[in-house]
Amino acid sequence: MMSYRIAQIRLVNSHPEVYDPCDDSFALVDALLADRTNLLEHRPIFCLEIGCGSGYVITSLALLLGGDVCGSYFIATDINPHALDVTSDTLKAHGVHAELVNTDVAAGLEGRLMGLVDVMVVNPPYVPTPEEEVGCDGIASAWAGGENGRSVIDKILPIADRLLSDKGWLYMVTLTANDPSDICLQMKKKGYAACIVLQRSTEEESLHVIKFWQDPNSKLEANKAKVLNHGGLIWVTEWNALQYSVASAFMAVLYSDYMFWSGTPTLYCNGDQYEPMDLRNFAISQANYVLGSNPM
Repeated sequence: MMSYRIAQIRLVNSHPEVYDPCDDSFALVDALLADRTNLLEHRPIFCLEIGCGSGYVITSLALLLGGDVCGSYFIATDINPHALDVTSDTLKAHGVHAELVNTDVAAGLEGRLMGLVDVMVVNPPYVPTPEEEVGCDGIASAWAGGENGRSVIDKILPIADRLLSDKGWLYMVTLTANDPSDICLQMKKKGYAACIVLQRSTEEESLHVIKFWQDPNSKLEANKAKVLNHGGLIWVTEWNALQYSVASAFMAVLYSDYMFWSGTPTLYCNGDQYEPMDLRNFAISQANYVLGSNPM
């Protein structure tokens, strides 16, 4: 194996219908290089690139982690079959290997990789374009991102959430026009913290490489948000929905009585603490909702 730390441009193959490495590709690889010490300590098992293009990024990631001797398994997807051919040549030229899959984002891989990906890298189509250009044939699909450049990004985020392991990291390239703050907010709702690993301005655009990882505090807030609907009702499923709120209210009152009579001042649950009156107030809120005090 050749001992390059990142892919060499002279060894990256090309094709008229495949996006060549450019400022965004270099920014993503530079972000991985800047985070290399953490990546090595992370010891990822499954590494996935969505939209591999020329193979510059997945090849660089494999080299940064030590190639075929690091114990990591590399997978790269692209909807463009020409990109997979170019990526294959780029990987071979650098003496590293990755499984290549011709698919849209990660279709067909979710069952196999759900909750297993330790490192995911994405340089998505982020350029604001008319929606009809998204996913079109040819090289334009590599950059056409639809309104605000978010169409493909917003499609990838929930898929990333399903594929990432508990210790999984997502590195994503974004443009200022994509509203990176909102992207971070969307991921926070799924339980992820975020930081900008690299920010770079060119003559044409301002790029941000954002790193996401699961955060216990964000996860707790996300779980709370999933449990209650916008009116505060316990919400598990739309079918026979009230059975859950009524049962929860009954158990809350019952346990609050137990806390009063047993002299138990506090209940600890998922890192939070509750007093008997907290349980009673929750039960009252559920009863009030059922009886008509709700935004319906």
